[in-house]
Amino acid sequence: MHAIEVAQHGGPDVLVSVERPDPEPGPGELLVRTDAIGVNFIDTYFRTGLYPSELPYVPGSEGTGTVVAVGDSVHDVAVGERVSWCAAPGSYAELVRVPQEVAVPVPGDVPAEQAASVLLQGMTAHYLLNSVHPAHPGETVLVHAGAGGVGLILTQLAAAKGVRVITTVSSDEKEALSREAGAAEVLRYDDDIARRVRELTDGEGVAAAYDGVGAATFESSLASVRIRGTVALFGAASGPVPPFDLQRLNPAGSLFVTRPTLAHYTRTRDELLWRATDVLGALADGTLKIRIGASYPLAEAARAHADLEGRRTTGSIVLIP
Repeated sequence: MHAIEVAQHGGPDVLVSVERPDPEPGPGELLVRTDAIGVNFIDTYFRTGLYPSELPYVPGSEGTGTVVAVGDSVHDVAVGERVSWCAAPGSYAELVRVPQEVAVPVPGDVPAEQAASVLLQGMTAHYLLNSVHPAHPGETVLVHAGAGGVGLILTQLAAAKGVRVITTVSSDEKEALSREAGAAEVLRYDDDIARRVRELTDGEGVAAAYDGVGAATFESSLASVRIRGTVALFGAASGPVPPFDLQRLNPAGSLFVTRPTLAHYTRTRDELLWRATDVLGALADGTLKIRIGASYPLAEAARAHADLEGRRTTGSIVLIP
């Protein structure tokens, strides 16, 4: 099979197309022929070495495809069924071994490119909006990178709940996408974000700031939330946040700051299915629309990473085997 391999940490050019032996499913595993593969910012963290990984490895964790073989102890999944996943290492490949416990059935009317790119970002948006800070109708929240993959999903799901969303973006094009997703107000990164947020909330601040950008936006997130508000730092697209003095949370309004990750919000099969079913159901019934900003041949994974890190994409991006 064809796959992408990383033999050393570094820039996008370390993503190399190789041929590897076809894998065999182990006990409790599905062997899936991929139709589309999700590309996420976390993939760049492993590639650069910001997150540890053993070398060499095949990157990626998300995709969708058709089951072509099953291992021992597999139940309720048959050859020929469509599944998606976002926690199967080695997904930048034509064939992927997917643990049955992380595979989710895909409704028949959901296109492969959307199914491949919605689970990680969609379930991230779901846990932020429903568990980290359960947003209520009438509340106002701040979503950084409003035209990114998570940002567009989070904005749509929040707006569908009756939550007012303020987003940040970097261009007119991205502002248009964010407003189309349901943003009530759209700010630019070079605005005085905290001041503008206070103006837009009659001085109170937002109930939560959902921040996947990190170093460049963390201070504005802290300054934008209301008393007893929450800053949810779920990514670091601009780099990690420097060490932080917790005592600052007291005069700022007894704030909550959390660094969540999807794995801790999908610890059980029931919780995974709850979030995945909600997200795929919203996609199937039209509540949620996924923008595929770009698709690349699998062999051009390096270009996909370069475009992602260069902020030359909007919405979700996928690799096609």
